[in-house]
Amino acid sequence: MKIARTMLASAALLGLTLGPVHAAELKKVGLAVANLQANFFNQIKQSVEDEAKKRGIEVVTVDAKGDGPTQVNQIQDLLTQNIDALIYIPAGAAAATVPVKLAKSAGVPVVNVDRNADGAPGDTFLATDSVASAKAVCDYILKQAGGKGKMVIIHGQKGTTPEVDRSKGCAESLKANPDVKVVAEQYSNIWSQDEGFQIMQNMLQANPDVSIVFAQADALALGAAQAIKVANPSQKIVVGGFDGDTAALEALGRGVFDVTATQQTQKMGRDAVANAAKLVAGEKVPPVQLMDATLTTKENVAGFIASHP
Repeated sequence: MKIARTMLASAALLGLTLGPVHAAELKKVGLAVANLQANFFNQIKQSVEDEAKKRGIEVVTVDAKGDGPTQVNQIQDLLTQNIDALIYIPAGAAAATVPVKLAKSAGVPVVNVDRNADGAPGDTFLATDSVASAKAVCDYILKQAGGKGKMVIIHGQKGTTPEVDRSKGCAESLKANPDVKVVAEQYSNIWSQDEGFQIMQNMLQANPDVSIVFAQADALALGAAQAIKVANPSQKIVVGGFDGDTAALEALGRGVFDVTATQQTQKMGRDAVANAAKLVAGEKVPPVQLMDATLTTKENVAGFIASHP
């Protein structure tokens, strides 16, 4: 650091401009979260803060509450607070590239978690392999339905990395099950339980004989299950979710819905801090780091309730 400061001072005297010089040690990290109303993002936040505390690193956390322009402003402010690195979960697809470009222009390395910024990715991207995991969930619910019937899909926020990848994964499963017909699809805005309830209510009114639901997040699945309970249809409706949210795992154990993919949220948070530290130290890290999620049903959910990965 002393050498770096001397170089900068010499450059200033000579009227030269040097590129950013990173600190050798991560001391302060900005954590920009998409929406802390979501249990999934809260789990990552808690894990980041726990790991940072162990390492003696200060964390400044901001919550965009699902709004892209708000997040851009928040990250602009974070960059004035002398953060050494940015851990970034984009609030949406539309403005996702702007914070990455701002951070990189300020010489601040970026670790993207769960969602990448199309066209301006972070220095590394940590996420679940949502394509493979969504295929596993859809394989399960289609098998439970006997490989036939009418299906509805409640998508996450349009254009975000998880929404796109989970759609791809389920599409692979549907290709192998030609007797399943998708009769309705709808996007949510913030992946919430209220949205899942409202969307499922409307879908049931238009398609009362539906027998399969893939909701791309557990909150959406819980809302869908609630709408199904209110409608009280005569047929069994198989419901699949995604995430492994703590409340959803409890509900899964009670049979409220049928299956989810439990993501490694604790590992994501720990790895985000570890990768930020490596980047600040000038080490190379892989551009994409995908993790497995575990197909979770009533039979194996107890272990995840006791200890979330």
